Amino acid sequence: MKLFAKRMTMVALMAVPFIVAAQQGPVVRIALIDPLSGPFANVGLNQLKEWQFTAERLSGTGNAAGVKFEIVGFDNKGSPQESLNTLRAAIDQGFRYVTQGLGSGAALAIADAVAKHNERNPGKEVLYLNHSAVDPALTNEMCSYWHFRLDADTSMKMEALAAFMTDQPKVKNVYLINQNYAHGHQVAKHFKEGIARKRPDVRIVGEDLHPIGQVKDFAPYVAKIRQSRADTIVTGNWGADLSLLVRALSDAGLKVPMYTYYATGVGVPTALSLSADSEVYVISYGHANLSGEVGQIAADFKKKFNEDYTTYSIYNGIHLLGAAIARAKSVQKAAGAASPGHFTDPVHVAKAFEGLSVKSFAGDVSMRASDHQLQQALFVSRWQKLDKKYAYSVENTGHTFAPVRQLDPYVASMPTSCQMKRPAAG
Repeated sequence: MKLFAKRMTMVALMAVPFIVAAQQGPVVRIALIDPLSGPFANVGLNQLKEWQFTAERLSGTGNAAGVKFEIVGFDNKGSPQESLNTLRAAIDQGFRYVTQGLGSGAALAIADAVAKHNERNPGKEVLYLNHSAVDPALTNEMCSYWHFRLDADTSMKMEALAAFMTDQPKVKNVYLINQNYAHGHQVAKHFKEGIARKRPDVRIVGEDLHPIGQVKDFAPYVAKIRQSRADTIVTGNWGADLSLLVRALSDAGLKVPMYTYYATGVGVPTALSLSADSEVYVISYGHANLSGEVGQIAADFKKKFNEDYTTYSIYNGIHLLGAAIARAKSVQKAAGAASPGHFTDPVHVAKAFEGLSVKSFAGDVSMRASDHQLQQALFVSRWQKLDKKYAYSVENTGHTFAPVRQLDPYVASMPTSCQMKRPAAG
């Protein structure tokens, strides 16, 4: 309890300078609902700081609308039920924008609750920015007008990964190991579907779904991987579940190439450095050596916190939100609104989000109107020693994740089954 209180005090103190800065102009307040305690607290706290740091950097003249952003953390403890409690608390405190991404179970609960709240409370609508939850259901059968996904979903990532593997003839026998919840199931499902179409010669030689956040020793799983004679591991694990898996592989001396989503996440590079010559790949919408404005933000974040900036969807999210607010304002002015002062209202902003495109660190990104899934380029990056071209040391390990392939948005773009229920006109 003392540790929890200390962490929450730290979170509250972190929020103070951003709140003070945000009081000087039009303010858009965003509640981050993610684990700030428990086994995934290190990831949640890192992302809270990323949101706050990015919001401060891109407030005012840093965004198209000239608004200031305020980010406040709410601890959902990684639980869908607790996410609903914290969502209610945030709404009661006047937040009209929420963001979440660590856990698709929590994401599905929040998306559903936001939709129901908005239907029952006209004039008090809430908009949900999903920064990292990648269950395809969120933009397919469970899609919501009030939900906008900034990350690429699992079907997109696996489509891109399968395309990359068409040029990797050494990939023949794959072992799947994933967390036993919605995200883990989807990783396994969509990898099997994608690889069957693009590399029907590849065999799945083993598969495990383990309890999320509960396994302390992955040695038994590593033993099964060794016994399967797999030449490739594919995993959607994140946080401590990926760090501990990497450590168990290192302890066993098993060097099997591994394809991941979240090897750049907090603590994983440090675990990888225990066996520095590991062959590890990441499929994502960014990588550790981006340049331009986002590269400078990442460098400055590292200087301030001595932590890596890993969630580039936050950067895209702030830019897109600023552009959507600016678009909403211009539409109201063109329509002769008596007072365009409500241009930050989620009702106007949600409409402006649809079909919106902005320039990002990997070309244009656009919010598809039919399902609210961001369309963007994807990268495959590989763990390697620093060199002159790729010199960002992740977690000060002397290693980095260097891009080996960029896939244009159309490569990974997937059809949607979303039947969007839209608010009545007016």
